[in-house]
Amino acid sequence: MLQLVEKPSQEALERGAILQFSRCPVELPSAEDQQFLREGLGPFLRRKNVSWYPLAEKLTGLQAPASVAARAGRLLREHSLRVREFLVSAIPEFTRGWEPGTCSFRPLEEKGRGLSSHASNELVHVDAGAYGATHGDRILRFFVNLNPSRDRIWISKGSFEELWRRHGASAGVVSGGLEPTPFGRAYSAVLRVFPMGRVIDTSPYDRRMRRFHNWMKDTPAFQEGPSQRFAFPPYSAWMVLTDGVSHACIEGQHALVDTFIVPLKNCKLPAPYHLLAGLRA
Repeated sequence: MLQLVEKPSQEALERGAILQFSRCPVELPSAEDQQFLREGLGPFLRRKNVSWYPLAEKLTGLQAPASVAARAGRLLREHSLRVREFLVSAIPEFTRGWEPGTCSFRPLEEKGRGLSSHASNELVHVDAGAYGATHGDRILRFFVNLNPSRDRIWISKGSFEELWRRHGASAGVVSGGLEPTPFGRAYSAVLRVFPMGRVIDTSPYDRRMRRFHNWMKDTPAFQEGPSQRFAFPPYSAWMVLTDGVSHACIEGQHALVDTFIVPLKNCKLPAPYHLLAGLRA
C-alpha cells in the first residue's frame, strides 16, 4: 500500500497506494515561517485546523490580530499554489478540471485529543463529507510533516473496496440508486454558483459515503481489528485518494494538508462511486 516515489502516478493512486516522498518535493516555507506556524498560532486557535479556502480567499480557524492572520493566510496560500503547480505538472491528465479545496495547517498533537468519534482523526475512516459534497468526484490530499523532530504516524485497514465488500452490508451501505432527484440536481446547481456552496451541498452518493464513514468510527469491533502502520519522517510528504483508502492519524503534530477534488471522469479505474452505484461490482 505504501510506495516510496519521486513522482506521482495516477494509476498507483487509483489502485489505492499511499505515495510517499522521502523529502517534500515542493519548496516549504522558510525556517522562520515554519517556526511561526508551529509556535505563533497557538494562542489564537479557534478550531483544530487553520485553513485557507482558495476559491473564497478566506482563512478560518484563528481569532488573531490582523498581522498574524495575514501572515498565516499568505503562507498557506503560497504553499497551496506550490503544491498545485507540482501536481498539475506531474499528473496533468488526472488534475485536469480539478477544484482546489483547503490548504490547512494542523498545529495540535493528534494523540489523545478526546474529540467526538465523528471528528476524531485517530479513528480509521474514509473521507466523506468533511469538505462538502463531491457527487462521486475523488478526494486527493497531499500531506507534509512539518515537525522537525518527530514522525507522523498513520494506520490503515485497507482500501474502500476491500472494506465495503467486507462490511458494507453491516453498515447498511448498499449499491444502486445514486441518481439525484430533479430537485437535488437543481439544489446542487444553485449551490455551485457560490465559492463555499459545496460545504452545504449533498447527494445520494455523499450521504451513503458519510454513513460508511460514521459506521467505521462508531464501531469498536472494526476499530480494534488489525491495521497497517506507517511512519512519515520529518519533512517527508505523502499523497493519497482519501475517499478510497482508509486511514487514521494516531500520533503527530504540525502538518500541512492540501485537499483537491478530482473529477470522477478523470479516473481510469473503478472508484467508490462506481461500486456504490452498482456499475462495477
